Amino acid sequence: MSAALPLPVQLAWLIPIYGFCGVGLSLPWACGWFRLSGPRPAAYLNILVTLLAFLHGSLLMLIVLRDGSYSLSHDWFQTADLQLQLSFELSSTSLASLELVTGLSLLAQVFALGYLDKEWSLARFYGLVGFFEGAMAGVVLSSSLFLTYFLLEMLTLSTYLLVGFWYGQPLVVTAARDAFLTKRVGDVLLLMGVVALSAWAGVMSFEDLYRWVPTADLTPLAGNLLGLGLIAGPLGKCAQFPMHLWLDEAMEGPNPASILRNSVVVTCGALVLLRLMPILQLSPLSLAVLVALGSITAVGGSLVAIAQVDIKRTLSYTTSAYMGLVFVAIALQLPAIALLLLFAHAVAKALLFMSVGSVIATTNCQDLSELGGMGSRMPATTLAFLVGAAGSTALLPLGCFWAFALNVEALGQSAPALAAIVLVTNTLTLVNLTRVYRLVFLGAPQPKTRRTPEANWSMAVPMVALSVLVLVTPWIMARIDPVPGLASFSPQVLAWLILSSVLGLVIGSRIPLHKAWSRPILPLWRVLQDLLAFDLYTDRIYRVTVVALVARLAWWVDWFDRRVVDGLVNRLGRLSLASAEGMRLGVSGQMQTYVLTGVVAIVLLLTSLSWVVR
Repeated sequence: MSAALPLPVQLAWLIPIYGFCGVGLSLPWACGWFRLSGPRPAAYLNILVTLLAFLHGSLLMLIVLRDGSYSLSHDWFQTADLQLQLSFELSSTSLASLELVTGLSLLAQVFALGYLDKEWSLARFYGLVGFFEGAMAGVVLSSSLFLTYFLLEMLTLSTYLLVGFWYGQPLVVTAARDAFLTKRVGDVLLLMGVVALSAWAGVMSFEDLYRWVPTADLTPLAGNLLGLGLIAGPLGKCAQFPMHLWLDEAMEGPNPASILRNSVVVTCGALVLLRLMPILQLSPLSLAVLVALGSITAVGGSLVAIAQVDIKRTLSYTTSAYMGLVFVAIALQLPAIALLLLFAHAVAKALLFMSVGSVIATTNCQDLSELGGMGSRMPATTLAFLVGAAGSTALLPLGCFWAFALNVEALGQSAPALAAIVLVTNTLTLVNLTRVYRLVFLGAPQPKTRRTPEANWSMAVPMVALSVLVLVTPWIMARIDPVPGLASFSPQVLAWLILSSVLGLVIGSRIPLHKAWSRPILPLWRVLQDLLAFDLYTDRIYRVTVVALVARLAWWVDWFDRRVVDGLVNRLGRLSLASAEGMRLGVSGQMQTYVLTGVVAIVLLLTSLSWVVR
């Protein structure tokens, strides 16, 4: 590092360390070494180090806006022609992502003080969140593919630990295992791509890889396999079809962790894919796969969300749907639109999960059929839900409207079918959010909601702060990447976008909702409801295809190991024992017999060697 660099820039490597320090600071309380003070000091210390990371990032943002981007690099390992570096990029995009990660983590941790108020293992939770935050901060700042992969592995581990936080419940254990294994599939394929890329390019820095791509001499098959391996990791991190089931099951974890998982974790996965975008030009097949899987996830996730009765799961499917739109934008070389959609979605979805977390904390219920009439009892929570819902859809003038408008404008001429998918996703999302709002906040109070109070201050303050942030998101987006005004969009784009929003609101407000009669009478509608409620039976299809194939293959491998490998070894062992038994009976104890046996053996050995020489 150069001494001429500003001190905050020289110390930028500390930002991921802040989160990891939270793990060490929480350890004494998590292990029970300090019992008299309770676990709350660990929470306060983690909030403090997260605040330090946020302030450090803010200072770096001011420096970068004034001086331009910086790159930091430190040699870590070198052998033969392989050189691995720990390198960070300080640009307006990476620092905006960092502020998003640390800012939402700070609000989620303050929210957790109220949500997990009675939790006996509060210190362990905050330690895991610190680990979570450190990995995400490193991912958004990293400018090395090697370091990015290493941090993604840490992110997978922290997801497993947070989903399995309440490990005493069998369903939680199953959800944590499924989330870990599903992500591992993508991570292993990504590792194959990283190893192949390091062998072919000889470098791991993104900038060096970008310079290598125009001169890369790869066959079409090698390029396509490389691209498919590289996109597998982000597909798993962002819960895209066919690796989407883990995010739904991960809702078994604490809601403050779900806030981060559905906002910034999926954003980190998409940012990694954005960094890989120039390399993916070597693989046209991988770009086509991204468009196809992103489109399937966008429409399928939006449809499945409408049939869910768990309030957290119905929002998690919309997260997968929106990431599908981001993946389509990245595959079509629209990085600015992808970034705008990522940032607008992250803050709005975090606010939505805070509002439903407030509902869950006060009612101890996640079932939509058991909620209702909470609008007058929880005004702050109701307002937060409305602002979050408006901010995550194409309702003027909030953030997602501009991202959707730019997306439809860009796709309208070149790919009208994909523009239609964007509009359909917006309509279905509004149908779902309107349905949830009616079931939770309108109607007659239910037994579990008749005496619900408003959320306590530690939950209400982050919700109010994030509501303000969602409202000013268009202004922030304009500072990062100037957004055109309404006059720059064609009237057709504005008309279609407004029509899709109005259509979603009308359908969502008019569809019949009855808590007692939740099943349709007509068989066709009942079949359709079951199809969507059970996620198009994806898990059952996996069970009879992939799982059955792997189980059968494992059975054959086990049979071969037991019958062939072990059988051969056992037969050789029995032959040795039988021959030894025969030789034992022929032992006479006479020295001349031993000498004769040795001489005969030497003669036979020399004779065989002479035949080999000839």
